[in-house]
Amino acid sequence: MTLTVAIVGRPNVGKSTLFNRLVGRKTALVDDLPGVTRDWREGDGRIGDLDIKIIDTAGLEDASGDILEARMLAQTRAALAHADVALMVIDARAGVTPMDAFFVKELRTTHLPIILAANKAEGRAGSAGLIEAYSLGLGEPLGISAEHGEGMADLYDALRPFAEAKPKDNKPKVTTDTDGEHGIPQMAIVGRPNAGKSTLVNQLVGSERVLTGPEAGITRDAIAVDWEYKGRPIRLIDTAGLRRRAKVDGRLERLSAADSYQAIQYAQLVVLVLDSQTLLEKQDLTIARQVAEEGRCLIIAVNKWDLVRNKREVLDDLRYRLEKSLPQLKGIPVVTLSAKTGQGVSKLLPEVLKLYDIWNKHIGTGALNRWLEGMTERHPPPVVAGRRLRVRYMTQAKSRPPTFVLFSSRADSIPDHYQRYLVNGIREDFDLPGVPIRLYLRKGNNPYAPE
Repeated sequence: MTLTVAIVGRPNVGKSTLFNRLVGRKTALVDDLPGVTRDWREGDGRIGDLDIKIIDTAGLEDASGDILEARMLAQTRAALAHADVALMVIDARAGVTPMDAFFVKELRTTHLPIILAANKAEGRAGSAGLIEAYSLGLGEPLGISAEHGEGMADLYDALRPFAEAKPKDNKPKVTTDTDGEHGIPQMAIVGRPNAGKSTLVNQLVGSERVLTGPEAGITRDAIAVDWEYKGRPIRLIDTAGLRRRAKVDGRLERLSAADSYQAIQYAQLVVLVLDSQTLLEKQDLTIARQVAEEGRCLIIAVNKWDLVRNKREVLDDLRYRLEKSLPQLKGIPVVTLSAKTGQGVSKLLPEVLKLYDIWNKHIGTGALNRWLEGMTERHPPPVVAGRRLRVRYMTQAKSRPPTFVLFSSRADSIPDHYQRYLVNGIREDFDLPGVPIRLYLRKGNNPYAPE
């Protein structure tokens, strides 16, 4: 089995920078502001010839009660329960602080093996702190620089005995899904701040996996959670709330927003969570259009539905506004639920997977061209410059999303309204509701016609 290493320490010692170094890409947000990381996140890392699972955690702070810092501490403790080794990180330039000493005591209660790493140890500035780290009683500290990659050989030597002690895992590695291959589909949960995205993720997985609370904007990183629905693996991605660009304040929020939009780009399934008390604001439509432009499956989840009185009236109004505002996603599924109580949550995944199958649908060229012949007979292409346009044939170039190519000798002259007529016909006649459909025009002759 793969060795799981949890990176822990007080805020702003470089835990997320080290996480990014070990996983080989910048997935965790990094900023000079302390306490950027709030949830714990996992990633597959590699150091030397060792494949390891890395857990990045929130900065440890001594807090209790129901305040945000206390809930972050609870998340870090939950992460440690999944780990085989704790990698305690301190700041070599700042030296050992009382908070470092306090949380070494906290770590000792977990009975996990602890490796001590003094980060930012490059140059003379970290020498004193590296020597001072011996006072924590964890043996010889590793002098590393997560930013510059120094000390990784020493870290490898420290982790190798624990990795060799783990039993071998012979299970084949399953990759996440991309547009070019089938694997684990990724489902991003997106929406405005405080719409209930993290609460929905926790309700789906059945545990307090991600941090929640009444404060808006708790989630900062896009947090991936591996989960199974009826034996089918799915990767859930909880994202930071997306506000209008004009309201985004500060570098950290811009980084969080960019992380959320990147999650949309890499996901195949996107659940847009709406607050039933403020349905379909301009920002919601902006997010929906972004998903459509990326060609992803979009499902609308109306949260806090238990607070709505005139349910039929509100739902009818929402469907009408969606049809008018998002004609490119006609027939988009809408699921009403309460992430807090769990009411209606069981309806979400069946709708998601149904739409996923539609998104993957492929239509044969023969059936398409028989359909095209009927469409052009009912509504012939318009006359342009005194000559009627001729469409020759159509084929589906790919699925995910359904993408079609229409060949005509005057492809650049086919007007937009006739393209919409064909796309709407494809959606209705081939039963493709709620998914984006792309139609490309190409100039050329029919290769199936005789010479």
